[in-house]
Amino acid sequence: MQDLAPTASPSVILVGVDFGAPHFDAQLEELGLLAQTAGLAPVARVTCKRRAPDAALFIGSGKADEIKALAADVGATEVLFDQSLSPAQQRNLERHLQLPVNDRTLLILEIFAQRARSHEGKLQVELARLQYVSTRLVRRWSHLERQTGGAGVRGGPGEKQIELDRRMIGDAIKRTRERLEKVKKQRNTQRRQRERQGAFSISLVGYTNAGKSTLFNALVKARAYAADQLFATLDTTTRQLYLAAQDPEAAGVGRSVSLSDTVGFIRDLPHGLIDAFQATLREAADADLLLHVVDAANPGFPEQIAQVQAVLHEIGAGQVPQVLVFNKLDALAPSQRPRHMQDRFDLEGRSVPRVFLSARTGEGLPQLRQTLAAQAQTAHRPGTDAAPQSPDTQEAQA
Repeated sequence: MQDLAPTASPSVILVGVDFGAPHFDAQLEELGLLAQTAGLAPVARVTCKRRAPDAALFIGSGKADEIKALAADVGATEVLFDQSLSPAQQRNLERHLQLPVNDRTLLILEIFAQRARSHEGKLQVELARLQYVSTRLVRRWSHLERQTGGAGVRGGPGEKQIELDRRMIGDAIKRTRERLEKVKKQRNTQRRQRERQGAFSISLVGYTNAGKSTLFNALVKARAYAADQLFATLDTTTRQLYLAAQDPEAAGVGRSVSLSDTVGFIRDLPHGLIDAFQATLREAADADLLLHVVDAANPGFPEQIAQVQAVLHEIGAGQVPQVLVFNKLDALAPSQRPRHMQDRFDLEGRSVPRVFLSARTGEGLPQLRQTLAAQAQTAHRPGTDAAPQSPDTQEAQA
């Protein structure tokens, strides 16, 4: 347990339970970053070990009493769990602690709601939020209480209002799905147009805050929003990238490829978000090549790579060819810098190209361009030639 300096922002106690999982974050660093991204101020961290979750309180009554006392000491106004809570556990904890209790899933949903800018992004977040709320209606809020039915009538307080709320949420989910289907059709039309033009498509993927948007801006001279924070980008942005030919016999002739920046992944990304963001994540599944951006300065990058791979498999992009980009070279100590800027990396039994670079300083970008050009030429498909474009044309598009 660690106390932190209180601030003027809404204060929250972070709670994590170690069930023996290999990726347990003992310092709750990522949860703390998520909380700060959502505008909360962590004032204390509590961790404990259990063999299995307590059915009623998730952490057991003893640890719940400890958290309640700590909240009174540090003036916390909310408790945030690093794991997902069932509706019953969340309700019981709120009654026991007499404080609002939320979990990692709701926190990520809140961040996505704050970050979404496009019409599609807002619809996707709204659908995921509605799906989450729909599972937590039963006797969760006191405003749902109503008179009990008369003799011989089954049911309890709040049943009519609960049914009304459930029906309203169900209708909202249906309407949001229908609107998303229209957006999905528009995306499919745009994607088919690119396929008819023979555009080689590349999608940037990676753990959140690995530097995807900064790399995207550096490659295509775009102005996509980039910041040192989790989930800075939610909306897919696509631009044309000109790549010079690597074949000496084709000197001076290159081709343009389609480059897309997508939403970042994170450990335990809520399934509702994966389902809701299918239209956006489809860019990765349909890509000819994935640029898997890794934060080379993060000591936990192997686990982050594994989490990204898990999501890629879930959305049907597990077999798309990849190039690993180990970013943030400028943040590495001299003793940690690689001997070679390009090599191979074993990824789930496959040997894939790896490039070290700094998207912020530009170091290593020429090597990445060479690698992408070679990949685009190798994957050239007969009958899908797009007219080669000159660097001058590419500059105008960027």
